[in-house]
Amino acid sequence: MTEYIADVEIPDSRLAQDATELIRETTPPVIFHHSRRVYLFGSLQAAARGVSPDPELLYVAALFHDTGLVPPYRSDGQRFELDGADQARAFLLAHGLSEGDADTVWTAIALHTTPEVPYRMAPEIAATTAGVETDVLGLHLTDITRARIDAVTAAHPRPDFKRQILQAFTDGFRHRPDTTFGTMNADVLEHFVPGFRRGDFVDVIKNSAWPE
Repeated sequence: MTEYIADVEIPDSRLAQDATELIRETTPPVIFHHSRRVYLFGSLQAAARGVSPDPELLYVAALFHDTGLVPPYRSDGQRFELDGADQARAFLLAHGLSEGDADTVWTAIALHTTPEVPYRMAPEIAATTAGVETDVLGLHLTDITRARIDAVTAAHPRPDFKRQILQAFTDGFRHRPDTTFGTMNADVLEHFVPGFRRGDFVDVIKNSAWPE
């Protein structure tokens, strides 16, 4: 039987079922519920903007977008967004999807913390960022009815979410602080990791190997 939450259909293909089972079993509840909300809010924001992302691709992008914060997906040497993007791409290819579809989902995850740019790209990429920005930052909430917001949070509650997601961010990349250079992730470490000093773009230019 098809499941709907806030009038949004939850994909029920074998691919979507496998993704749901995998992410539910390998990530903590805060990540799983947040990721499902990202799909729902991303779908609702896309509808409000008159765009139609492929539901299955958006669903996989949403479910995998924060996997790079936690083991077994978390690495040591690259941005957490790339960890999740790489995992999602491998998952889709293993399930027989095309390189093009896998690349779209990879890009949606890789860019989900980059302001503005995703909205100029494919619907799945734009909707992933829109879902993240709605759930984490509270952006564009007024574009969704109160009844639908309540339906989403009834299905996937967010008690203590602000504290828990900030803790997940901190734990997810405090061991690889250099990967936060030039990103909003550096804000998290500056708030929660004593002694952290963000990289400075001006210093990089002034101290580069180029002679004057």
